[in-house]
Amino acid sequence: MAQDHSFDFVSKVNMQEFRNALQQAQREISTRFDFKGSSAAVVFEDAQSPPLLKVTADNHAQLFSVVDVVHGKLAKRGVPLAALSWKEPEQLPGGSMKRHAALQQGISSDQAREIVKAIKDLGLKVQPRIEGDAVRVSGKQLDDLQAVVQTVTQRSFGIPIQAENYR
Repeated sequence: MAQDHSFDFVSKVNMQEFRNALQQAQREISTRFDFKGSSAAVVFEDAQSPPLLKVTADNHAQLFSVVDVVHGKLAKRGVPLAALSWKEPEQLPGGSMKRHAALQQGISSDQAREIVKAIKDLGLKVQPRIEGDAVRVSGKQLDDLQAVVQTVTQRSFGIPIQAENYR
């Protein structure tokens, strides 16, 4: 009798790599000539729920340059950019600009339902179920599970998705 195999779809960000990328971005911003004497800054507040990344600059063009530096450093460290949910830029009273991004950890219930629907639409003999902020998929055939992993990780759900806890 074949045993059931399972794994979980999760959405996690390696926080150490994320912090390292932000430190590199802050270092580059402090040393770049086009940011000298400006209010350009990157601040990460992880005490809030969800954790918040705050970017400030003197004007609109400089703000997008700072965001571009942050994106470049995150990409080099292997942190998925889809984990950041950016808000629209805001004008501050002194004429400077700010922009916030929420760091998304975990899979929301709406996204989990969308993932389960995508798995069921494949027509394979697997059982997806939502467990907290993860989606567990179980089945008897390893080939079916591998097809599910390949399909779901290639499809865009608006968040980074990893398969882990293979059993």
